[in-house]
Amino acid sequence: LHAGVAARADERKKLERLCRYISRPAVSEKRLSLTRGGNVRYQLKTPYRDGTTHVIFEPLDFIERLAALVQKPRVNLTRFHGVFAPNSRHRALVTPAKRGRGNKVRVADEPATPAQRRASMTWAQRLKRVFNIDIETCSGCGGAMKVIACIEDPIVIKQILDHLKHKAETSGTRALPESRAPPAELLLG
Repeated sequence: LHAGVAARADERKKLERLCRYISRPAVSEKRLSLTRGGNVRYQLKTPYRDGTTHVIFEPLDFIERLAALVQKPRVNLTRFHGVFAPNSRHRALVTPAKRGRGNKVRVADEPATPAQRRASMTWAQRLKRVFNIDIETCSGCGGAMKVIACIEDPIVIKQILDHLKHKAETSGTRALPESRAPPAELLLG
């Protein structure tokens, strides 16, 4: 789907075709069948170079591959190209937030319009919206918290973590949760 696709409210056939396109499944059910042995048989739309026209999967393997196509909640998989691409010179001209490489920086004394204020989100709001991580609510009591500092220097971060680790070792309590791999590595490994 691209920005050139448009349908007026009175163009029912075009709207219906557009809705069918948007809501189509990841795999065509017409090309899907079960073999006598209980395996899943998928007919390829175009044969491979070696002439293969069908692919056979164990049921669990097929479900695993199909589940890999389903995006995680709140993960944005939309990619933009052309004027909507993040580094396009003309992006600021066609997007409501007027952000992009071609945007002229506002003068500091010029007040932001309500639309410009609504368009920008803090990184805490983005974390909550995209990853469902709410850093502004206490997980213990549910009370409101606010960010008082943002530490980005890796050396300072390492010093803080080393201090907490040393404090936990000397006091006999755990100040930090168990170490683990990043979420992406947990899924792949």
